[in-house]
Amino acid sequence: MIEINKLLKLSFIIFCIFFVRAESQILSIGDSNAKVTVKVFSSLTCPHCANFHTNIFNNLKKEYIDKGLVKFEHHAFPLDLAALNAEVVVRCQKDIDKKFQLLEKIYEKQKSWAIGSDINKINKLIKKIALNYDLTEEKMEACLNDDNAQDEILNQRIEAQKLYNIDSTPTVIINDKKYSGKVDYKNFKKFIEKNL
Repeated sequence: MIEINKLLKLSFIIFCIFFVRAESQILSIGDSNAKVTVKVFSSLTCPHCANFHTNIFNNLKKEYIDKGLVKFEHHAFPLDLAALNAEVVVRCQKDIDKKFQLLEKIYEKQKSWAIGSDINKINKLIKKIALNYDLTEEKMEACLNDDNAQDEILNQRIEAQKLYNIDSTPTVIINDKKYSGKVDYKNFKKFIEKNL
């Protein structure tokens, strides 16, 4: 009985360590006490995700996030190796503002780097973009070669899949309810207003 209790305690401690680390890696912006939390599960190679970021996130930031009304979370849900590597490079930057700026640029230039099947060429293109956000070639290479960074992202993807039954990207969760309305800002804004 004592051994089982020790095993349960150890399992709980490991879970807590993993959960805290996973939570700390989620890219979030806005007031943590905001009434509305928007979680977006996206793949950096997904054109619909880039469209969401450009047409909804930027407006949401101006009208709600910057005013402390909404907390926004970007959750990595890579659909391919290129998206996984781009996510690793974004996480390589430690400054939250620069992370979001880099994320913005990765989406903006998606058509210029997320092309072809040569992952080495894709990695070079991602790194070329990220060099403008205080990341060195050496730092990015170290991040890309860190198996733990990739494993962490993939484990978060598995957990998100289990929790929210994600079948496409972007999947948007608002206050733990899946948003299934039109992906245009006018309709999205109405849904946000209902939750405020």
